Amino acid sequence: MTASEATALGTSEVADPVERVGAALRSHNIEAIVVDTADQARDAVLALVPDGAEVHSGKSKTLEDVGLLGELVESGRFDALRPRLSTMDRQTQAREMRKMTAAPDFILGSVAAVTEDGALVAASGTGSQLSGYAAGAGRVILVVGSQKIVPDLDAALVRIREVAFPYENAQVRARMGVDTILAKVLVIYGEWQPGRTTVVLVRDPVGV
Repeated sequence: MTASEATALGTSEVADPVERVGAALRSHNIEAIVVDTADQARDAVLALVPDGAEVHSGKSKTLEDVGLLGELVESGRFDALRPRLSTMDRQTQAREMRKMTAAPDFILGSVAAVTEDGALVAASGTGSQLSGYAAGAGRVILVVGSQKIVPDLDAALVRIREVAFPYENAQVRARMGVDTILAKVLVIYGEWQPGRTTVVLVRDPVGV
């Protein structure tokens, strides 16, 4: 089913749960692309980002699973901010680093959950990616596996506490020897500017 067909039917008339979420997102001015596999998700994202574009991406298991982190940083096709940020001094360049990550031309990432009625729910310890998602970035592209679809916001918060946060905490503990915190949650209901945010919904499970 094409995006226009799903939108024309309306969310309540679409039987496929992934297509139904896609239709709900589109009704909120968020573009949605439905694909089956991780490889298709990677190709869909790369088709949206022009060569040479300034791109920022947070640490994301989803982007790793679909093979995007290496492509974004190592291919040389894009002006990736992560390598530049890794060479900067947080003590003397913190202001510049904050501004770079808050308002890139493109920000790529994922969310912890998406509700059946099309609310995207992201969680963070520092909130470093959330400002870009909410308003700062020129374009937002989010890759979301179908296992992240939940009935409502209450279920989204449960998924954050029981699935996403334990995974992230284990990653931080292994890398830094300390625990992270669940400090900030962003709910994106829609977009004022149509097309600013695109969600690539993947039928196969990708990410956590």
